[in-house]
Amino acid sequence: MTDHRPWRGVLVATALPLHDDLSVDYDRYAEHCAWLVESGCDGVVPNGSLGEYQVLTPEERARVVETAVAAIGGERVMPGVAAYGSAEARRWAEQAAEAGCRSVMLLPPNAYRADERAVLAHYAEVAKAGLPVVAYNNPIDTKVDLVPELLARLHGEGLVQAVKEFSGDVRRAYRIAELAPELDLLIGADDVLLELAVAGAKGWVAGYPNALPRASAELYRAAVGGDLDTALPLYRQLHPLLRWDSRVEFVQAIKLSMDLVGRHGGPCRPPRVPLLPEQEAAVRAATEKAVAAGLS
Repeated sequence: MTDHRPWRGVLVATALPLHDDLSVDYDRYAEHCAWLVESGCDGVVPNGSLGEYQVLTPEERARVVETAVAAIGGERVMPGVAAYGSAEARRWAEQAAEAGCRSVMLLPPNAYRADERAVLAHYAEVAKAGLPVVAYNNPIDTKVDLVPELLARLHGEGLVQAVKEFSGDVRRAYRIAELAPELDLLIGADDVLLELAVAGAKGWVAGYPNALPRASAELYRAAVGGDLDTALPLYRQLHPLLRWDSRVEFVQAIKLSMDLVGRHGGPCRPPRVPLLPEQEAAVRAATEKAVAAGLS
């Protein structure tokens, strides 16, 4: 763990265990966070999309952060603080600071297609909470694209220290490095891990380590270390699962894989619905193949 840059390494965007009645299972969540760190991951990102933050009550959302901090320590916890309003996002960043976290992850405004001025104002407001901010670029879901030029401006004004890059366009890694060489690039989609690692990524905000942490951590460390003899075969083996991280059904898929490897994934809250039979069969087959190959 690099304490002054706690977003480096493998940070798992944690899935949230739910009881059958869809209430949050905090005990299982605490155990899950501890297991991920014991299994070679560096920390967790609660209240990301994978953690279903959009369908949590404010009380649940706060308790999820507090649960993670109690389980593994605040330096290993980087909560997502996305909200429709900048003031609300700042309050979530303040809550993270009070809980003992050392950094937060923030989407741009996502209630509408915000322009550059609005994006800058949003990040400036949340930065007032005093914690380092990691930007999250997800133009697929937010319709706001943090292009390299805008990221460089955000970084130049001291508003963000790193970016979780989910655009899928691996060419951006080189442009970001040219425009903002001190801005840490974090792999934001599991299925471009190798490409962004080779391009100089400093971390991975990860989905599939929820189910396969040891193999995923081994893959990341081999990839960023330039050991392609280890990384490439492992990446090929895991890619049928990793690519689900970029699909609409990523939460359901990852939770199913967790169930299949003996963890508790469990149900999702509405409006998410269960996987279609053919989707479930594909995830099940890919997970069982990974387990058979000794990757669990």
